[in-house]
Amino acid sequence: MAKQLPPGQFETEKWPILHEGDVYQFDESTWEFRLFGDVKEEVSLSYQQVMELPKTIATIDMHCVTTWSKFDTTFEGIAFREFLRFVELEPDVKYVKIHGYLNGDRFGYSANLPLEALMGDDALFVYRWKDKHHDWQDISPKHGYPLRFIPPASFYLWKGAKWASGIQFMKKDEPGYWEQRGYSMTANPFKEERFADQAGTLKWW
Repeated sequence: MAKQLPPGQFETEKWPILHEGDVYQFDESTWEFRLFGDVKEEVSLSYQQVMELPKTIATIDMHCVTTWSKFDTTFEGIAFREFLRFVELEPDVKYVKIHGYLNGDRFGYSANLPLEALMGDDALFVYRWKDKHHDWQDISPKHGYPLRFIPPASFYLWKGAKWASGIQFMKKDEPGYWEQRGYSMTANPFKEERFADQAGTLKWW
């Protein structure tokens, strides 16, 4: 799917900034990353523990439900799969929610995703990026600093999460923040799965 423009999308070389709610102000002393849900034992990681995990560099295409697509953005971050070493999943866990801060609520934002789709190098909790117009730089607070989840290109970008705060493991699929507001549960941009009922108003990401 690399550099393939989904239907209804236009290509941009910019990385537009769209988000719901306030911009989170990072405080390392209070920040933590939680692994919870259908696991044998919940785990919370400090910022230092997260940043000590193995790093992955990958080039990922981004497709926003508001109709822009950006190709060839290279990110450095921690692959989703690295967090699985810290928890023992209950039997039949097949889904996750990626959580993020929203208006002061550490778990105010969430997006549901199938676990199986997140095992590659293109499912990353990122902290810096580059493209043909920019050298390596930290992601900005408005782009999700200190940690933002970027989903594979087979999902619209709202399936990621700015200001990522944790992973919830689930046996059954559950709607996240935008899914509860009428957006598609599966969100495949190549099938234009924007809305659950294929009607609505594009708002974000």
